[in-house]
Amino acid sequence: MIKFNSRNISKGFIVIAIIVILLLLFWNSNIFLQRLQKVERDNMEIWAQSQKSFISENLNDYLELNLLINTSYNHVPMMTVDQEGQITLKANVPNRISNDEELLQAYLEKLKKINSPIRIRITDNNTHYLYYGSSPILTKLKYYPIAIVVMVLLLGGVVYSFFVTSKISEQNKLWAGMAKETAHQIGTPLSSLVGWTEILKTENVNPEYIEEIKKDIRRLEVITERFSKVGSAPKLESLDIVKETLDAFNYLKSRYSKLIQFEIELPEKRIPVQLNRQLYGWTIENLVKNGIDAMKGKGHLTIKLFEERQYVKIQVIDTGNGILKRNFNTIFEPGYTTKTRGWGLGLSLAKRIIEEYHKGRIKVKSSEKDVGTTFQISLEKL
Repeated sequence: MIKFNSRNISKGFIVIAIIVILLLLFWNSNIFLQRLQKVERDNMEIWAQSQKSFISENLNDYLELNLLINTSYNHVPMMTVDQEGQITLKANVPNRISNDEELLQAYLEKLKKINSPIRIRITDNNTHYLYYGSSPILTKLKYYPIAIVVMVLLLGGVVYSFFVTSKISEQNKLWAGMAKETAHQIGTPLSSLVGWTEILKTENVNPEYIEEIKKDIRRLEVITERFSKVGSAPKLESLDIVKETLDAFNYLKSRYSKLIQFEIELPEKRIPVQLNRQLYGWTIENLVKNGIDAMKGKGHLTIKLFEERQYVKIQVIDTGNGILKRNFNTIFEPGYTTKTRGWGLGLSLAKRIIEEYHKGRIKVKSSEKDVGTTFQISLEKL
């Protein structure tokens, strides 16, 4: 089962709300632009009808008509053409275009694509056509919805970023507090166990048993140190990744059922990397436990370590039931788990340790149903 899915629901609600707001903005802006375009066209049709009163068979100039155009519609580029396609009148056309016949024809073609023409029937055998563009105000308003959308997205991004940052900060404080308290609580019985170990030495107990108890005590000390480091910047040092991986593997191998077949493939050389021993061992432990859970306590688990030119890569391979591809990234989110028990923090902590503290990468390299899963860690070499 997946826990803490209320956050996913909140994200979905925010996304849907933003989409609805954007659609409403587009819809209202589109209606406004359509109405403005209609008003502009109505004005042009009124002007087209009034043109008849200025045209006669003997009219040779358009001084009065041009005066009307320039005083009433001095922002809308327009041209009228006769039945033969010759330009009979032009207004509000840029000067550099107006004086060049080739550019003028190209500009006319451009106007034809902006608005459908208005037919001016002067006589039965004399029909002109008015082509016009958009006023500067209408042209600018066409970009108004885009500007609003950008502003809404930016505002939404800022709000969402603040929300996510606040949530992460709260989670980090909670986890750090829980981890430090856990380390404190473990410390008291751990000290007592050390004392009991010394007493057992005087009771003729099998030394092998005492040595195993000591190993577990050292392990508890490591775990305590791990938890005490949560919430603070860990100290990195130059360590041999081959040795650290082998140490983690050997401890885990001795603590699990014989039904798990362990295998490790390591290069026979030292490979130094910037590493925190406790946190790296914790990561390997989380990945191994995750694989064993996926195999339900029975299967084959392999750890491979190999190097490339700049990076060293560690793979943890299990023969479990696999992970769906759509969950390759989701499984690293806090709270994600397919188990009925547990908080779903193991892989999330592993990701944080590798990517935030060690500046590396961790991912699901591959997975196949009922075949198994391969997790891969990439760390930069020194």
